[in-house]
Amino acid sequence: QVGRVRGFRGTMRAAHVISMTLLLAFAANAQVFKAGQCPTPAVQANFDASKYIGRWFEIQRLPTSFQVGQCSRAFYDLKAPGVIEVLNSELLNNGTINSIIGSAKVKDPAEPAKLEVSFYEDTPPGPYWVLSTDYTGHSLVYGCTDYGLFHMELSWILSREPTLPKETVAELHGILSSIGVAVDKMLTTVQEEGHCGAMEQ
Repeated sequence: QVGRVRGFRGTMRAAHVISMTLLLAFAANAQVFKAGQCPTPAVQANFDASKYIGRWFEIQRLPTSFQVGQCSRAFYDLKAPGVIEVLNSELLNNGTINSIIGSAKVKDPAEPAKLEVSFYEDTPPGPYWVLSTDYTGHSLVYGCTDYGLFHMELSWILSREPTLPKETVAELHGILSSIGVAVDKMLTTVQEEGHCGAMEQ
């Protein structure tokens, strides 16, 4: 019994060390992480992917390690029922455009607003949950991944236009705050025409 207890304690210590190592790695990459498990927020009711396709401008986002530019936008194209092609683009500081193509798929047809996005075959998909959208103006996207003792959060506020009314942003911040997201950490994306002109060429 003593050996089993020691083995269990050793396993727990190892799990704790691994979790802390991951936590520090995410901290170094400016990812947003918090103790405990992911929340389970309500998502957009009766989500209709056919109304969601087209271009969206990024207004704000939580910090990520894989987005480093400005003028970020996404273009979605419905490829099949429950399958959306994703094209993300951003303007880097050196003036070049960085783009990546992926695929978003509905995991459970009963919850069409919960998608999983993949960009590389050798990496697991990431959650893309549409918490709120009116399809013609705004979209609030949230993703969360559990890592044992803590979780990592991602979130984007998107708009059909390069700007979004402050009242709408405040309303979406309220939704995020209600599930514990630190909205003060959200970064505002540059979308000024003078700066982002290369994205339209």
